[in-house]
Amino acid sequence: MSRIEELPDDYNHPSSTATVVPAMSIPPLPPHLTNTNKMSVDEVAADLKKLPFFMTSMDDATDEENVEMEAIRALMYEGTRAEVAEGFREQGNEMAKAKKWADGKEFYTKGLAALRVERKEEDPGGEEKDKRERNVKEACLVNRALCHLELKNFRSCTLDCQSVLALAPTNVKAHYRLSLALLALQKLPDALFACAAGLAHHPNNSALVALHARISSQISAAEALSSKRIQEEKRRKKEAETLIAAIKLRKITTRTTEKPPDLEDAAICLVPDPLALTTSTLTFPLLLLYPLHAQSDFIKAFGEEQSINRHLEYLLPLPWDEKQEYSQNSVETYMETKEGGLLKWGKKVPLLKVLSGGKVEVVDGIVRANLLPKARAEEWIQEMKKRKR
Repeated sequence: MSRIEELPDDYNHPSSTATVVPAMSIPPLPPHLTNTNKMSVDEVAADLKKLPFFMTSMDDATDEENVEMEAIRALMYEGTRAEVAEGFREQGNEMAKAKKWADGKEFYTKGLAALRVERKEEDPGGEEKDKRERNVKEACLVNRALCHLELKNFRSCTLDCQSVLALAPTNVKAHYRLSLALLALQKLPDALFACAAGLAHHPNNSALVALHARISSQISAAEALSSKRIQEEKRRKKEAETLIAAIKLRKITTRTTEKPPDLEDAAICLVPDPLALTTSTLTFPLLLLYPLHAQSDFIKAFGEEQSINRHLEYLLPLPWDEKQEYSQNSVETYMETKEGGLLKWGKKVPLLKVLSGGKVEVVDGIVRANLLPKARAEEWIQEMKKRKR
């Protein structure tokens, strides 16, 4: 038997353990109604009537583009779903004939929307009506796919074509347009598969046959290009390995900094054959500095067997040397060593002999040398020593 308890004398006063019911939260207004505090009652009511839920008549709909509302309005005044959709399809066809693809796409979309609207009581449906609606839907989809194709909306084109093929697997236009869209997206295997699927139903269709040949040709070209790229990559890798081996074989020290300069196409390389380790010659980009005059010359390919004298023959005289301090007989060349010292490079000494000694390193793929007038070489050397201290 249930137990009945008397209410306490202080019943009207909530106890400390009473449950507090939280205040009900107010849902936020739609974005376009957030500024209602600045609007009159009539303005708020007018805005609400623009929403389908609050409409009291179709006249409340605004002139703003709304595919679903266009379809509902058409159904109210013009007939059954299939009839309205057919009307939109015909308007879309007129736009497509005039190559007004964007307008055509909109009419086909309205036709499809009309088929999604709930049937009126006097339009209960039936097998014949369902068949007619499927046919209209198929036509709107396949024609909208054409509009998407012409507008270069290739992804949307593929979606419409797939929807058509779900309704009618033998639709030749859907197979053809799907293949074209996939080809434009460079999905070549998928394009070939789609085209072959169409040919399975329509083996004598000349457009599909020609498209299949075109896709096959592109696949063959792509495979040949891919194979060529693979071979080129293998060769580049082999050339890089051979170059590293050639540098090690000659006992040349190299170093790369965190931010190497952009030399464009100038680089250390083996010539004439990048894969000939011992019979080809190493060439180096060489930066020839004139430190006393803040000038420089860049020699793109300085052969390992060449001396500085060979290049001075065409570099000198210098166009900016007004005092004529630089001539083959009146200059000396110096290189900085790894330890920060200076090494004199004799005019007739091959570059390889200087680099293979282990004292000079090639930094960021560039050989650096300083050219000075003999009369002022000591002055520069002393200045360099002061900077090192």
